[in-house]
Amino acid sequence: MARPEPRPSATAAVEARVHLHDLKPQLTDMREEVLAGLSAAPRRIAPKYFYDHRGSELFEAITRLPEYYPTRAEMSIFESRLDALCATLGPGNVLLEYGSGSSRKIRLMLEGLRPTAYLPVDISREHLLASARALAADYQWLEVHAICADYAAGFELPWRPERPSGEPVPITGFFPGSSIGNFERRAAGRFLTGVHHTLGTGGQLLIGVDRRKDKARLEAAYNDASGVTAAFNRNVLAHLNRTLDGDIDVEAFDHAAHYDEEAGRIEMHLVARRALTFTLAGETFAFARGETIHTENSYKYAPEEFRTLASGAGFETVEEFTDAESLFSVFVLRAL
Repeated sequence: MARPEPRPSATAAVEARVHLHDLKPQLTDMREEVLAGLSAAPRRIAPKYFYDHRGSELFEAITRLPEYYPTRAEMSIFESRLDALCATLGPGNVLLEYGSGSSRKIRLMLEGLRPTAYLPVDISREHLLASARALAADYQWLEVHAICADYAAGFELPWRPERPSGEPVPITGFFPGSSIGNFERRAAGRFLTGVHHTLGTGGQLLIGVDRRKDKARLEAAYNDASGVTAAFNRNVLAHLNRTLDGDIDVEAFDHAAHYDEEAGRIEMHLVARRALTFTLAGETFAFARGETIHTENSYKYAPEEFRTLASGAGFETVEEFTDAESLFSVFVLRAL
């Protein structure tokens, strides 16, 4: 009697549904970028350097703070309006996520939309694959095509399924978390134009946008009483010390965040408590007391302001969803 064929392992079954498309994005030289930023006037550090392991832990803690409303407000929209969101978007499209993760938000959208395929896009190959495999393991019906690319720079889709008729399956883009706010306003318009190119005419974009609001409410969200945001901001210096062989006195810098009402943005800075000198990557930097390092901008949009931005990139607004306090918006856009 012939032996039955062995059943593939669970790991092999997951791997069979995860496909990597490595577009080999150009990675920034961290040393060169950081040294140039610290030598500039005003001094700056790119916010992407917040996110070492400790920084990611601290940001997760920030999202649970009572003062920090964005994550809670956006999540309330996805949880309370999921049926309406999914009805507006329609099932069976390709779901393309700008960034990759296995958060509750992407899981809700996968469950609600049941897409033909899921396309996470991330510049970090290792993080991308880990997230893709985790979701493929949890959703055994899901085909994942992971794209290693710098989505901020724009990219061409390396793969796209077709219907039996030969027509391409429409794409729904997903960009939650008000990450659009980390782009300067002109850069945000350029990014949305690139998204339009990727999705193609008729494609849809589901995007989270933090609204302009009361200055006190905004500043409280970035200056929490327990000091978690301050620790998150200062941690970027600890990250640079480890990675670029530095001796920065992290505790010599205070956290500062304020809302520029005219620009419509929160600015985060690190402020030197005293005059100091430090070495980083073999270079020496001298700071005067009160001198700052600009670490992040977070732009906020009035609803009509964001609709105008989207329109300039070739999108029409199909629907806008908001939370009970009207703090945050989730827009459904369609590429014209």
